[in-house]
Amino acid sequence: MEKRDIFLTGYAKLPRGITATELYSVIAVGIVVEYPSGNIKDVDCSLVTSTAKVFVKDMMVGKNIMDFDVIERDFNTVYFGSARKALISAVKSCHEKFTQIEHN
Repeated sequence: MEKRDIFLTGYAKLPRGITATELYSVIAVGIVVEYPSGNIKDVDCSLVTSTAKVFVKDMMVGKNIMDFDVIERDFNTVYFGSARKALISAVKSCHEKFTQIEHN
């Protein structure tokens, strides 16, 4: 199978009372994944601060989208921002989309 990059997106509702919610009602996560390996090559999200965006990107690039349990564990271990649950949910949506592609 030929290697190629694919783009996945996931969305999740943000909690009340944080800055991102004032700007957006949902968080968006975009992930560039090498297909078929599942290796994550790039990540962006709609968090407000550039520090948070870079942190999420650095945490995920180099991991595999199929290893969602590892990604979720990392979020729960090192990310203590208020949008953590929403980020995990959005990334899980990307993982599920990749799994669907794999089975088509």
